[in-house]
Amino acid sequence: MKPIWIVDDDESIRWVLEKALARESLATRSFSNVRDVVEALQSSTPQVLVSDIRMPGESGLELLQIVKQSHPGLPVIVMTAFSDLDSAVSAFQGGAFEYLAKPFDLDKAVELIRRALEESLRESDGEQAAAENPEILGQAAAMQDVFRAIGRLSQSHVTVLITGESGTGKELVARALHKHSPRAAQPFIALNTAAIPKDLLESELFGHERGAFTGAQTTRRGRFEQAEGGTLFLDEIGDMPFDLQTRLLRVLSDGHFYRVGGHQSLKANVRVIAATHQNLEQRVREGLFREDLYHRLNVIRLRLPSLRERREDIPILARYFLAQSARQLGVEVKRLSDHAMQFLAGMDLPGNVRQLENLCNWITVMAPGQTVEIKDLPAELIDAPAAASAINLVAGTVPAALLNTDVYAASLREATPSVMVGAAPEPGSWIMMLEAEAAQMLSAGKPEVMDALGRQFESALIKTALKHTHGRKNDAAVRLGIGRNTITRKIQELGIEGGKDD
Repeated sequence: MKPIWIVDDDESIRWVLEKALARESLATRSFSNVRDVVEALQSSTPQVLVSDIRMPGESGLELLQIVKQSHPGLPVIVMTAFSDLDSAVSAFQGGAFEYLAKPFDLDKAVELIRRALEESLRESDGEQAAAENPEILGQAAAMQDVFRAIGRLSQSHVTVLITGESGTGKELVARALHKHSPRAAQPFIALNTAAIPKDLLESELFGHERGAFTGAQTTRRGRFEQAEGGTLFLDEIGDMPFDLQTRLLRVLSDGHFYRVGGHQSLKANVRVIAATHQNLEQRVREGLFREDLYHRLNVIRLRLPSLRERREDIPILARYFLAQSARQLGVEVKRLSDHAMQFLAGMDLPGNVRQLENLCNWITVMAPGQTVEIKDLPAELIDAPAAASAINLVAGTVPAALLNTDVYAASLREATPSVMVGAAPEPGSWIMMLEAEAAQMLSAGKPEVMDALGRQFESALIKTALKHTHGRKNDAAVRLGIGRNTITRKIQELGIEGGKDD
């Protein structure tokens, strides 16, 4: 973490703040004038800048202007005497994070600096993640539609509503929209409206004046002011309290708002991107969401597909998350076996990309060995009801009548089934179950056992392939390694419903 810079011509102020921050194990660097700070900024930057306003030579306001031009995300706290409150207003208009009125309570000053520090570290983490990681991964057709939409919106300031299930990556899309917009050089501020208590959400959004309520010791900028010139991302907008929806509508309508306890109208130059996993139309019908706000937000809508709608992206995402997790922990990257990868690709994963990422983190820490088999995955994943279809896919799509998923799921924790030609079948594997079923049919004297089991096997295989390719016959044929004419003939012979030409 970088040091906190203190700028004040008063040596006693610098000394007091240095000692107070040292007790908090926070590194500092002090300056007595603006000129030295500007020179130091050529080679390094602080995590937070704390500056007096009135100093010989250039003022703190001039320093603020210089800093915001070259380092817009750097939190700047300005110190000012009570008689300089007009200057404090100018500081906020110039983008200051907060102001500290002199004489100040030392504990309150440290608390304020810590708050600015947390904000700065969040920004740094976001920038580092954006620099190291690709924005969004996906080769599926549904994701290509999303990418095209981001491209079309790249030069637009229009309000966007992102919908989709939890964990599909709505904030990633919002960040991509910001990064490729004319506002990219300005702040991207994200706020999960469902994570903030109702009583605090108004202050969080619009800020508050000093003394507006108990505990409001200083004036505080809200997220609209922090995002000035940039983008404000409001996640889970469907959970916003009804009375606050009215205030948000006012900002979207004319761009003006008031801080809590304030009487001066402030102008917001902010692009709003909202997101929700809820059905806003239904919430409007239920009277839980304002219809006029819904129409203000629903200018351009982007729907993110669930992971089960883009299963072909699961291997790409899994490999990426495993590499990312290994890099963060400083260990060797683990890999999923072909069977384990097929198993995951067949799962519904209701938590979507977030669940897959968490699973890859678990694998990196908990799975034994470098190659991860199905039996090495979390037991709750293997035992989940949705695992049945995935088990069928991995097991070579044995007919349901031949596959007891409870038995198979239990066997997965004991041994990974071998499906190699010539390999001895493992206990509980689908091959052993097939042998048992064949033996039962032969003992019962049933005729044409080979044809009966073969038809069931082919039918299950083709049905699964068609489901995997969303009914596209040609694509299913390629995946199965058979010809187009063959799969068409088999569909007719076996009486399989569905299937369409690509």
